[in-house]
Amino acid sequence: MTTSLTATPTVNGIEQSRHLATEIPGPRSRDLTAQATSALPAGLSSGQRTWAKRAAGGIVVDVDGNRLIDLGSGIATTTVGNAHPDVVEAARVQMGELTHTCFLNQPYEGYLHLAQRLADIAPGDHSKRAALFSTGAEAVENAVKYARAFTGRPGVVVFDHSFHGRTNLTMAMTAKNNPYKQSFGPFASDVHRAPSPYSYRWPGGPDSAADDALAQLELLVDAQVGAGNIACIVMEPIQGEGGFIVPPEGFLPRLADFCRDRGILFVADEIQTGIARTGDLFACDHERVVPDLMTLAKGLGGGMPIAAVVGRADVMDAAHRGGIGGTYAGNPVACAAAIAVLDVVEKEGLTERARDIGDRIEAALTKAKSTNPVIGDVRGRGAMYAAELVRADGITPDPARVADVARRCEERGVIVLTAGTFGNVIRLLPPLSIRDGLLDEALAILVEELAR
Repeated sequence: MTTSLTATPTVNGIEQSRHLATEIPGPRSRDLTAQATSALPAGLSSGQRTWAKRAAGGIVVDVDGNRLIDLGSGIATTTVGNAHPDVVEAARVQMGELTHTCFLNQPYEGYLHLAQRLADIAPGDHSKRAALFSTGAEAVENAVKYARAFTGRPGVVVFDHSFHGRTNLTMAMTAKNNPYKQSFGPFASDVHRAPSPYSYRWPGGPDSAADDALAQLELLVDAQVGAGNIACIVMEPIQGEGGFIVPPEGFLPRLADFCRDRGILFVADEIQTGIARTGDLFACDHERVVPDLMTLAKGLGGGMPIAAVVGRADVMDAAHRGGIGGTYAGNPVACAAAIAVLDVVEKEGLTERARDIGDRIEAALTKAKSTNPVIGDVRGRGAMYAAELVRADGITPDPARVADVARRCEERGVIVLTAGTFGNVIRLLPPLSIRDGLLDEALAILVEELAR
């Protein structure tokens, strides 16, 4: 069975067309799932029933030979495209020269060059430093460590609907209980939660979301915790796992000013939004917000595990010698891949490409929303867009429909992801290497399944 576009090109030997060689999931994927049931712990479960074998451009090829259109990018990790030739070559060369030493024991140039590059391109014209890590959660933990060391304060403020990781501290910072936190406590202390300006669900309506949320933040910080006890406020410029919640225009600049007025550091968690994903190099650039510290991961490595904290030099110099690091932090192969990613973003104009992709997604979903009452809200920026699904009353979350739509899209050869505090959001994170025809075909299938 074949459902593909004609006269389509190939990327890395993979034809850029949707093709169903078997039912989804196919026999080989079903066999691997059965093996995983006996070999892997129950807590490790995948949202997809197909098993990937190869990927490039906008296509993932599974172990049964099916070609699926990729609207997930490994949760925004392969932003420049899976197995991008420039990234692969940089990693290959580095693998042949030096695989690892641990930078704290034996430094190497790649770490320094990537840190310098990140400090140069991060928002703001002040003196900056960068430290490298392996995962996003590790970057968030270390951003908090830097903030506490600099301010001498213990408290951390985060927001409803946030996601910051799965370590003990970052679980405490993450809002959603299940599946991220259930049964894993007790959690780190001195973490305080403020309302997020979730416009679609704000009780007073979207026009009051920013003002009301800042008023409640002020009450929390000044009256309940005490500003002098808070080291940092951490926020995703667009909340990812919470459902691609875009704060109202002006909220982030006002939040940064709020922090500055109280000597609190503003930490922008750009792990999912950073590296061209939202149509700017960093999501903070959209409103020219300059955070004190910024965390990066996911798209930075082109699929390789690497993360970073970038920020004010005086803040990052506050940690004592030997107080920051990790065995694999800033691995040389991952550093080489990350430098290549930054080159590809610049060379291929991927911030502009993300905006083009966003325009196509917004047009398709907005048109669908106009005739489909189950689509309660369409929101996002650049190649980071979502549709929130609701029941007939127009507001009650409908997670069952989301799960059903995602399953049926996969059966038709389209990978979409789900998200949201209530599990009722379809989120789209296509690789910026996807071709317009593939994207439009995938969106057409998604819209059809939303209408069923």
